[in-house]
Amino acid sequence: MKRKNLFVTGLLLGIYALLPAQPLVWKVGVHSFFDNMEFGGSAIRIPQTMSGVHLAPEIGLVWEDKHRIFAGTDLMYEYGSSKVIAYYAPLIYYEYAGELFRFYAGAIPRSIIPDRYPRMFFRDSIMNYRPVINGIFWEYGFGNNYANVWLDWTGRQTDTRREAFFMGWSGKYNYRRFYAQHSAYMFHFAKTRNPAADESIHDMGLLLTSLGVDYSGEAGFEKLEANLGWSMGLDRNRGVGVWNKPQGLLSEIKVEYKGTGLFNTYYRGDAQQIYYNDFGSKLYWGDPAYRSKAYDRLDLYICFINTGVVKLKFIYSMHFMEKQLYHGQAFYATFDLSNLKDRKPGKKYQYLWENWF
Repeated sequence: MKRKNLFVTGLLLGIYALLPAQPLVWKVGVHSFFDNMEFGGSAIRIPQTMSGVHLAPEIGLVWEDKHRIFAGTDLMYEYGSSKVIAYYAPLIYYEYAGELFRFYAGAIPRSIIPDRYPRMFFRDSIMNYRPVINGIFWEYGFGNNYANVWLDWTGRQTDTRREAFFMGWSGKYNYRRFYAQHSAYMFHFAKTRNPAADESIHDMGLLLTSLGVDYSGEAGFEKLEANLGWSMGLDRNRGVGVWNKPQGLLSEIKVEYKGTGLFNTYYRGDAQQIYYNDFGSKLYWGDPAYRSKAYDRLDLYICFINTGVVKLKFIYSMHFMEKQLYHGQAFYATFDLSNLKDRKPGKKYQYLWENWF
């Protein structure tokens, strides 16, 4: 894979040398993470600590200001590992950056796609261990309104590996301080290529429709938002042929003021992830905590630095489920730099403590 990455990079540079006056652009990202989850005694979540750092350099070509081709790689070193590189994946994709439309095709950095989904859909660690989307992403948007569809091919069929892919769509419409939003995906978990294997095809879907109010930007608040939504899971083992439809209510509260904030999520309803005991994270990419019929997570956080290039964030989490209180701590440090002309500079961020000293 390393030779293939070098070949693609060399090919891109060769094409650049042949094209007249095409600007060469570059991006580099560093993402360091430390996530300690204290779930000792839980029957739903396991205690574990995940930590490491990603380096993602990219180079690309631009023409007509809207069309771009990038090539690079995502390299991860996991803290404490004997391997210098614990994970690597190629980044090769086409990007169309229009005023109202965005389109990506190829092996795409997951960080390009904004966070459109709550943790019920994708757990925190997906960004750390699945940083690349293999497929397409299309979005139409203006202001804070958007609608998108995407495809992520997560498993190529072999004699030992199942074919698997996501199809998703989401959207949001704002009217003054109120908004409606919808998130959904379907995950297809097929068989391996071995006809003798005793396997069944699974389909897993999840959708969430919410109504909310957003006063972010008022009275110095970076975030001041609340919403309430209805969710439904769709689980089917094709060998059985019956759709399971667990349903529930999900609420979110987001408050951030001058570098300090809280993010609370509360779920009440049927237990999600029906076949988790059979397949675990191979089938379900959402937070396993939603296997509980009642789950509340409160994140208290501090943004020590928040610019257009650097962000340092510490999070202390409290998890209420199984009639118990569990704790977690996380620290994220990100550095993103590029020479793209249309990159928006980060606005001046105010901190509660900036005049204390």
